[in-house]
Amino acid sequence: MPSRQSRSLPAISAAITIFFWGSAFAAIRIGLHSYSPTHLALFRFLTASVVLGVYALITRMPLPRLRDVPLMFLLGLLGITVYHVALNIGEQTVASGPAAVIIQTAPIWTALGAVLFLGESLRIWGWVGIGISFAGALVIGLGGGSEVSLGWGAALVLLAALAQSSYNIVQKKTLSRYRPVELSTYAIWAGTILLLPFCGGLIPDIQKASIGDTVAVLFLGVFPAALAYVTWAIVLNSMPASRASSVLFLVPVVAFLVGWVMLGEIPTAVDVVGGVLAMGGVLIVNTLGRKAPRPHAP
Repeated sequence: MPSRQSRSLPAISAAITIFFWGSAFAAIRIGLHSYSPTHLALFRFLTASVVLGVYALITRMPLPRLRDVPLMFLLGLLGITVYHVALNIGEQTVASGPAAVIIQTAPIWTALGAVLFLGESLRIWGWVGIGISFAGALVIGLGGGSEVSLGWGAALVLLAALAQSSYNIVQKKTLSRYRPVELSTYAIWAGTILLLPFCGGLIPDIQKASIGDTVAVLFLGVFPAALAYVTWAIVLNSMPASRASSVLFLVPVVAFLVGWVMLGEIPTAVDVVGGVLAMGGVLIVNTLGRKAPRPHAP
């Protein structure tokens, strides 16, 4: 019988993930004052790689199997390189709160991928929920009150959502062979290597940046990256992908609050309506839309 600590670990991990990923959107906006989108992503994950490298040395973490190295680079490409470069560029024109809601279409795509590739099932209500959530993302994208339009900024944030959902599916299938902390570490290392072609000019950027902007990037590397990627892998390892991804719809709530307090980005009525639609749709997907498991034959 699992201990109380092991039963509570997924809930604690989910809370940590939600808080730090929700806080990341405002920190990205701050970091973009001094850093280009690609330099911000590279500096952030160089920091995360160092933090996880120290942990790996202390715990004597083994290296991944040689045959799995291409898989680690695929995870790094999807969950680190494509996701963060697209998100950082998109956040130059999309406010942090709306960006968080658009990126939360990732649970929609994760649920769809779980049906196609992980053998999970959805009732008709599940597909209705997907449609409602997508409508919510469109409402956010059309909300001029938050400087969002159906242009490149919103499209890049949506690309980031698709990359994240693909990362979730591939990661879910791979967690059977690696511990969450190991898989997250390998993916972050691989993604950081793939970001290295953007290193030109990073050192001058660091030298010219304000202390506050650099602290924001270091915060992104230590907490939303190194820590929250590991806690998210723990959540994903403990439950079906579609159910796990649904908890991420609390991220926009945190992002709106942090953006309001730190950046003065007051949510508009359009933001609220779009967020309610997006979160309500995924709630439908993960309640009415999920099929109960079939009973085993006696």
